[in-house]
Amino acid sequence: MSRIEQQLSAKGLVLPTVSMPAANYVPYTVSGNQVFLSGTLPIVDGKPSFIGKLGDNFTIEQGQETARCCVLNILAHLKNALNGDLDRVKRVVRLGVFVNATPDFTDHPKVANGASDLMVELFGDVGRHARFAVGVSGLPFGVAVEVDATFEI
Repeated sequence: MSRIEQQLSAKGLVLPTVSMPAANYVPYTVSGNQVFLSGTLPIVDGKPSFIGKLGDNFTIEQGQETARCCVLNILAHLKNALNGDLDRVKRVVRLGVFVNATPDFTDHPKVANGASDLMVELFGDVGRHARFAVGVSGLPFGVAVEVDATFEI
């Protein structure tokens, strides 16, 4: 078990079993010393969860929980990309956070903190990353948050 998985376990978190995308793309691409993760949804038990919009159906705190769920799915794909060894991560390079929100919602960065904070909690200083957080009018399956990521290995 990797150091990251031990930390997840200590927090009562478990990496989910991930499935392959239904469309014409792959969940990750390894290029040189980087792994690029596709936009990842909050999938729980194989199904999209957290359906709705920030500013309407969800609070900022619930949005942060949704972003954390996306990170768990990202880490599960990353584990597959790294042949089961998350300890190969040298740096979390960048996160992109898309927030499905009402037009008047302006706290997208606060929602994104759910993803960013978990990365730093798990990876320490190498978990500090560049990031963007944007509001969008909709996401696949109506989920509230989608996150993509880039890692150095």
